[in-house]
Amino acid sequence: MTHIDQSVEIRKGEELDLAKVETFLKDTLKDLHGAIQIRQFPSGFSNLTYSVQVGDREMILRKPPHGKKAKTAHDMSREYRILKALKPVFPYVPEALVYSEDPSVVGSPFYVMERIKGTILRRELPPGLLSKQETGRLCENLMDVLCKLHGLDHVAIGLDGFGKPEGYVRRQVAGWSSRYRDAKTPDAPDYEQVMQWLHDHMPADSQRPAVIHNDFKFDNVVLNPENPLEIIGVLDWEMATIGDPLMDLGASLAYWVNRDDPDTLQLIRMLPTNAEGMMRRDELVALYLAKTGLKPVSFDFYLCFGFFRLAVIAQQIYYRFYHGQTKDKRFAMLIVAVQVLEQAAKELIERSDLGK
Repeated sequence: MTHIDQSVEIRKGEELDLAKVETFLKDTLKDLHGAIQIRQFPSGFSNLTYSVQVGDREMILRKPPHGKKAKTAHDMSREYRILKALKPVFPYVPEALVYSEDPSVVGSPFYVMERIKGTILRRELPPGLLSKQETGRLCENLMDVLCKLHGLDHVAIGLDGFGKPEGYVRRQVAGWSSRYRDAKTPDAPDYEQVMQWLHDHMPADSQRPAVIHNDFKFDNVVLNPENPLEIIGVLDWEMATIGDPLMDLGASLAYWVNRDDPDTLQLIRMLPTNAEGMMRRDELVALYLAKTGLKPVSFDFYLCFGFFRLAVIAQQIYYRFYHGQTKDKRFAMLIVAVQVLEQAAKELIERSDLGK
């Protein structure tokens, strides 16, 4: 069994016009032949991702979701650009094929890329996929790939100007705080204590700004189905930029639920990070710092910001559901994640030595 990620029938309200997509692709990519079939990948809560099969060639089409969106979110041209820039130096990215802003095709900007076919880990580790020892090694490999990304020379590969590393942390704290307040619904916690603490404890700008993914986690990496210890792809680059690499690690570890974390965090766990053999958050931080040589005063700020940022993402998606802009029933429970993450952030603040 290879545990290949499978597409399904398209959700109601998210259908594409088959004839328009087929005409566009065959006019643009001249080597396509045969009938077209479009299906949808059901996982993920942000951009809509479709499998497009033309003859024996399988591609991926990505487009923004419906409903209210943050001002700078879901920028298809930006995601396409970084794939193009990274492919020659970071082989884990898919090959980007074509980008279009023509609204007559799918109703919004979109891009098409080749599919990297392999295993993607979701909430539970597939039985028999990895031994306890192999699971630990996979964690190490995950950090290796992240360190490779952060080690790239963004100026040399043409991404100078893709982001603004100066003042990055300050803009992130201010920006995500504004987004949370804008997306807040009557049933959501206010997060004011957390936002104030983040504002008061911002570290200085990183001396080693890097290309950062901003959503680097197990269900955004593809494993070789013949050797699940090998990472062969990194997906979902919509939030990538040039910034503080420790902020990237903090964003990743906000998704990471240890085996002994409270039941509330276990409830919102989306990845198999509690499986036997998985490294803990503190172990991953130590491994990353050893590999990169970075020496923060404390990692507490970065992890707390990671919890908060994840809560904002969940709240923005929940906002669309709350106001009837999407019918995806998965979104109804995101308010629970927003509440749980606030508690996790507050408990981290209480334990932290920063400012004491």
